[in-house]
Amino acid sequence: MAKPSLIAIRNRHRPTLMALWPQDVPQLWVDAAGQNLTARGAYVIRQFKPQRDVTLIATGTEVALAIQAAEVLDAKGCGVAVVSRPASDLFDGQPEAYRAGVLGSAPRIAIEAAGKFGGTRYVASEDDVIGMLGFGTSAPAKRLYQEFGTTMEAIVAQVRVQTLLR
Repeated sequence: MAKPSLIAIRNRHRPTLMALWPQDVPQLWVDAAGQNLTARGAYVIRQFKPQRDVTLIATGTEVALAIQAAEVLDAKGCGVAVVSRPASDLFDGQPEAYRAGVLGSAPRIAIEAAGKFGGTRYVASEDDVIGMLGFGTSAPAKRLYQEFGTTMEAIVAQVRVQTLLR
């Protein structure tokens, strides 16, 4: 069993949800010297340059999409950090210094395929969240992502708007 799943199983103090996804999604997470960073609720999973021009915040299956977009942006010279945010309540309970370090001070874009709800609290406005405007649509993930504009191209375009990257 993957270490992130152990957090849910060992939890004795709050409700836990394990969302299972039927799509083929890469397993991405960071084990920092034996520390399961998922337990902190959010963490920088990839940083492409020392300076940040933008921070992409993603949850679940969208993390791989954010990393793909970050790779394209990095090739264009943009300093991108990708934050994996599997548990907002755990992240919100972390010390302020930790949260500030993870989120950074650069403009932020959240990627929330299931809807914009939840992503807005970590960005400047709802316009900075890429995701569905409703809930309950069912289809293969690729089709839904295309239909609702949750694509690598949409992320890159939004970063261009935020950072004036050409």
